[in-house]
Amino acid sequence: MSEARHALGSRNPGTPLDALASNSFCRVADAQQFDGNAVRLLCDGGENYPAWLAAIARARHNVNLENYLFWDDEIGRAFSDALADAARRGVACRVIYDWLGCVGKTSGRFWRKMRAAGVEVRCYNPPRIDNPLMWVSRDHRKVLCVDNQLAFTGGLCIGSNWIGHPDRGIPAWRDTAMEIRGPAAAHLSQAFADSWLSAGSALPANELTPPEETAAQGDVRLWVVAGHPDSMGLYRLEQLVAEIVERSLWLADAYFVATTAYVRALTTAAQAGVDVRLLVPSSGDVPLVGAISRSAYRPLLEGGVRIFEWNGPMMHAKTAVADGCWSRVGSSNSNFASWITNRELDITVHDRSLAADMEALYLRDLDNTTEVVLRHGRPRPTPQPGSHEARYLGKRAGTASRLLAGVIGFGGTVGATLARHRVLGASEVRNIAFAGIGLLLFAAAALTRPWLIAYPLGAIAVWVATSLLVGACRLHFEKPPNDKPEHK
Repeated sequence: MSEARHALGSRNPGTPLDALASNSFCRVADAQQFDGNAVRLLCDGGENYPAWLAAIARARHNVNLENYLFWDDEIGRAFSDALADAARRGVACRVIYDWLGCVGKTSGRFWRKMRAAGVEVRCYNPPRIDNPLMWVSRDHRKVLCVDNQLAFTGGLCIGSNWIGHPDRGIPAWRDTAMEIRGPAAAHLSQAFADSWLSAGSALPANELTPPEETAAQGDVRLWVVAGHPDSMGLYRLEQLVAEIVERSLWLADAYFVATTAYVRALTTAAQAGVDVRLLVPSSGDVPLVGAISRSAYRPLLEGGVRIFEWNGPMMHAKTAVADGCWSRVGSSNSNFASWITNRELDITVHDRSLAADMEALYLRDLDNTTEVVLRHGRPRPTPQPGSHEARYLGKRAGTASRLLAGVIGFGGTVGATLARHRVLGASEVRNIAFAGIGLLLFAAAALTRPWLIAYPLGAIAVWVATSLLVGACRLHFEKPPNDKPEHK
C-alpha cells in the first residue's frame, strides 16, 4: 500500500460514522485523537518484519518493543540480534513480553542473551503465589516504537509462522499491521511507557516526546485505543459502530467469541440491509476457541451475517472496515479477554482512502476463503467462486470440546434462560441443551466421585485465602502512620 496515498486524509462528512468520528470517538472508546499523521498498511510478516527491522537498524535514541509472544526461532533471533546491535551503538532498547504468551516458545537463554547485550527486558504478569487470579490479565499488545516518531502496531507477534515455511509448502499466517508517523507515534511511546511501568519502574521522563511537540507527517486523523483491564473502550465503540453502520461492516477476527449483545448488534445490522461479513480461521492454533466460535455460527447466519473461513494455516488479523470511511487495525479480538482483561492496542482511522485500501485487501482475502452457509438447517462450508478447498484444515474439536464450548461460550444464553430477561431465539436451543448436559455431567461427577470436585476446589480455596491474608498483612504493615482516621 502506498504511504503517500494516506499522507492526505479525505474526510467527507455525511454518514452517522462521519458524525461519530467528529464528535464521539474519544468519549465512547476512551481513546486519544491525533491529527497530522501518515499511515501505511502492511500485510503479513513479509511486509512487516523487514520494515520493523529496518526501523530498529536506523534508530538513534530509543527502541521500545512490546509484544505478547516471541518465538525462539529464526525470526525471534533476528529481532534479538537487531536489538542487541542497536543497544551496542548506544540506543536505549527495551522489550516487554507476556509470560503466558511465551511459555514453551522462548527459552531463558533467549532473554539472557538479549540482556547481556544491553537490552532491558521485562516480563508482564508472571505467576505470583500471593495473587492467584492475576494471570487472567495478559499483555496482548503488539507495538514497536522508534525514536518517538515512528511506530508499528497490529496483530503480528514475532515468529516464523508469520513468514511461513515455503520449503515445506506452508504459507505465512495472514495478518495486518499499520505503520504510523507523526504525533500518534509519540503517543504510542507513552502507551508503551504505561505498560513498562506496570512491570516495574517508570521510563525516564526525558525519553518521551509529547505528541503536541511532534511534527505532523500527513493529514490523517486517527484514534489510539490503548486498552487495559476493565476499560472496555473498544467494546463500546465496536458495539456502537455495529448499531449505526449504514452500508457495510467487514470484520476479520482470529478468535471470535462475541457477547450475545454484540452478536445481536451484527445480526440487527444485517437484517436492516447492511452488508455484514466475518472472516475467521478455518483451523486455528487454539482448537477449543475455534469450536466455541463455530458454535455461534447459527445465530449469525440466520441473522444474515456472511461468514468466511480462511483456507490457510491461520487467519490472525484483527481488522474492521465500515461504510467506506472507518477502519480499525490492532491487537484486539472480539472476545471477553481482549475487551475486558487484557492490555490491547488498536488504531481506528476516519479516512476514506485508507478504508478503500482496507476493503480491497478484504476482497483479496475472500478469494482464499470458504463461505459457510446454512444448508438443511445446519452451517455448511461452500467454496467461494475462484477459491480452492481448504488444504490446512485442522482436526475438528470432538464431542467433549464442543460440549465445553457450549457451556463456556453461552453463559449469556443460560443466564437469559434462568432469569428470563430477554426472548431467546430458536438458534439458541442447542446452546441451552449443551449447558444443561454439562451441568448434569458435573452433578454426576460430584455425586459419584466427590473427591474429583472437592480436592481441586479445596486447593484453590487455600490458595485464594492465603493470597488474601498476605495482601491484608501487607496493607496493614505498609499503611502510612498518618493515614489514621481522625475523630472530631
